[in-house]
Amino acid sequence: MADPVLPYRIGLGYDSHRLGPGGPLRIGGIDIEQSTDGVHAIGHSDADVLLHALTDALLGAIAAEDIGRLFPDNAEENRGRDSEDFVAAALQKVTDAGYQIGNIDAVILAQKPKMAPHIDSMRDRIARMLACPQSSVGLKAKTGEGVDSIGRSESIAARVIVMLIRK
Repeated sequence: MADPVLPYRIGLGYDSHRLGPGGPLRIGGIDIEQSTDGVHAIGHSDADVLLHALTDALLGAIAAEDIGRLFPDNAEENRGRDSEDFVAAALQKVTDAGYQIGNIDAVILAQKPKMAPHIDSMRDRIARMLACPQSSVGLKAKTGEGVDSIGRSESIAARVIVMLIRK
């Protein structure tokens, strides 16, 4: 059976990383500088949970391979790699499939540092990455309320939903 040409497609992405001492913490394509007791995400690439979840949401919307298969965490070329590269590759696949960004809704799950002061900068950076209006990028942050690894500041996570529109 031929692939259906749908007017809309929806993708869901999720990512999480352990946190460790030091910094800066890269989220949404920006570095969040912190005090001397700051944290950074531990990962093979730059460990940007928001951009990793966004990449998977974009890829999922077009039923493509996920970020782990396209950019394996055991490949030397991905060590320390800027996650914007992953988003750019996923966006190219979306474009090649005949779709464009409709809107994105995302949430960062982190006890610390506080994300609120950085939300607008992240939205702007993501909108520029995706060549879409900032008004198409919804972003919020939630704490873990002291519950589980997020609430104990041992990890950070992000969830992203993207809606694509047929060009």
